[in-house]
Amino acid sequence: MSMKRILLLTLFALLLVTSAVQAKHFSFSEVHNMPQSVEKDYYIWRFLRQRSTTAAEARAIIREANALNSKLKKAYRKKTGSYPNFTPKPIRYKVNDTEKWKNRAQGNYAFKKGISMVQKRQLKLAAQYFNSAYRIYQERWEKDKALFWLYLVTKNNTYLDKLKQSYHINMYTLLAADLTNDKYPRTIITPKISKSSVWGIDAEDPIDWAKMKRKLFSGEVDLDDLAEDCESQETIGMHTYIKARACNFTKSYFPMPYRDFMKKYPVERQALIYAIARQESRFVPASVSRSFALGMMQFMPFLIDHVAKQKGEKIDYDDIFNPYKAIEYADYHLDYLNKYLYHPLFIAYAYNGGIGFTKRLIRKRGNFRPGPFEPYLSMEKMKNVEAREYGKRVLTNYVIYMNKLGKPMRLLPFIKTLTDPYMTDRFRK
Repeated sequence: MSMKRILLLTLFALLLVTSAVQAKHFSFSEVHNMPQSVEKDYYIWRFLRQRSTTAAEARAIIREANALNSKLKKAYRKKTGSYPNFTPKPIRYKVNDTEKWKNRAQGNYAFKKGISMVQKRQLKLAAQYFNSAYRIYQERWEKDKALFWLYLVTKNNTYLDKLKQSYHINMYTLLAADLTNDKYPRTIITPKISKSSVWGIDAEDPIDWAKMKRKLFSGEVDLDDLAEDCESQETIGMHTYIKARACNFTKSYFPMPYRDFMKKYPVERQALIYAIARQESRFVPASVSRSFALGMMQFMPFLIDHVAKQKGEKIDYDDIFNPYKAIEYADYHLDYLNKYLYHPLFIAYAYNGGIGFTKRLIRKRGNFRPGPFEPYLSMEKMKNVEAREYGKRVLTNYVIYMNKLGKPMRLLPFIKTLTDPYMTDRFRK
């Protein structure tokens, strides 16, 4: 064997050792002792993927899952040769959403009928449906959506006046202020916190966040007191999220953490990262979604793998719970999206639903083109409900953060550019 081949094999072995060191290892007892939660489900998934985990351990640990997503099922089948044959009993917080979802479904039916009538140019009927939706909806932002469309189809400024009385910060309330040349709502709060950290809470530990959520939804603690317990720069996401719940979201918190780190980016990129982080995780670094999107910027594991490979790094998935690493990876991913998309709304669609989804959406005939009720009609008739609402919220966040970062901006002129491909994307030129 040549010396060159020996050196190459040695180097390859060293790389394998390094990779193994950087990948965390979890024991059965470590995962078993975690409280039932979506965060534990993520660690069950990681445990199932370990070579050292036995089939017997897999069959035991899977019964502790809070819910079975596709990743858990696939990992379990690979380890045991079969899919789980039971239905988990998820933890039940003392929050009854059944009535809320029933109400939303009824309101959505009326609202969709209104949008259908707009497309048919039957504006009087549309107004009737939007008025029904307004009366049915209970959530403030949904009522605001119905009010805005009542204004669009009637041009009655009374609806704008009602919108400006809303406590909720959303696309519609900002547009009402723009259309009447008024100031933006005063319920936007950016807290200034001096304490750097709090004892006993690791902001980057998903299990600490799982324990905090148990207290949050138990109905047995004072939420203002709980928010005070995690009032620090390191735990500002937990603090402001709990404060928002404490007031039933009548106040809107827009924290601006990690300023020293963020200042190295252009203002537009800072605003976009803040806008996405607020929507994705409320700035909680240890967030885990049901599909195992991870960290403050909610990166899917496959995207972490891709970005790490592109950057020539070897990282553990848990590293993305470090908010600075999450910001770094988000900035890298946004550089890619910015090659094709220039408008925050379209970037938000791509961040949530993928760039292929966004390309198909905006290239579809009639979408985001000049015309009556555009671009609002294109924004509302999207079938992907999650991406639809996500985009509107990120866009609203972006405008607010641009203003907070010292670059004055209004939403209305920015929305009007959505029908001009030369100002928004490369796909339609």
